[in-house]
Amino acid sequence: MRNSIEFELYGPYALFTDPLTKMGGEKMTYNVPTYQALKGIVESIYWKPTLMMIVDEIRVMNPIKMESKGIRPIDYGGGNTLANYTYLKDVRYQVRAHFIFNLHRPDMAFDRNEHKHHNILKRSLRAGGRRDIFLGARECQGYVEPVEFGSGEGFYDDYGEIHFGTMVHGINYPDETGRNTMEVRLWEPIMKNGVIKFIRPDECTNIRTLSEMEAKAFSHSNVESADELLKKLENGR
Repeated sequence: MRNSIEFELYGPYALFTDPLTKMGGEKMTYNVPTYQALKGIVESIYWKPTLMMIVDEIRVMNPIKMESKGIRPIDYGGGNTLANYTYLKDVRYQVRAHFIFNLHRPDMAFDRNEHKHHNILKRSLRAGGRRDIFLGARECQGYVEPVEFGSGEGFYDDYGEIHFGTMVHGINYPDETGRNTMEVRLWEPIMKNGVIKFIRPDECTNIRTLSEMEAKAFSHSNVESADELLKKLENGR
């Protein structure tokens, strides 16, 4: 696929939080990553407001296992509370994603250099990402490296279909939709022989408005163009 990357994503623990479990301070992970979590990981590899990252599919390589831990969350009231968090354990995924230009950002038209952005994206992936990789939560450190999607043996290769019910697909922000609202998208994923094919954000029909929000302004004054950034990378800066 054009402007695509394929990578392996892994770590000892992950917490892709089901929002229904946050009400009492407890946290319970989803069985699989959300689209939004994977999009955030791709953006940690390389992000520019010029681009819109699209996650195409994920392949679950390891068996889905969970582990509960007693956690002392930060209590700004000075208390000493104990919460129970349930994490995914020993996770490993293969991910395929690509980028398109964000046409809702006409202010970034000067930075639409497809070839150079793709080169920087692949270079950033080989380096393990331009920012730290987190598997749903800051305490869950993750790692990425290039891989051929579909290679190797996965635990669910011949497992058939698994339905995960209604899950959060992701968040709509104003600079991605052109609407001055923040919205949440819901969907019902199905894993077939270990692979979940994501629908695109604009294909989601179950959308709820969360709040009003305006897009941040970008320009030459606060964004480096792909030409400038690639030149710095080539010079080792």
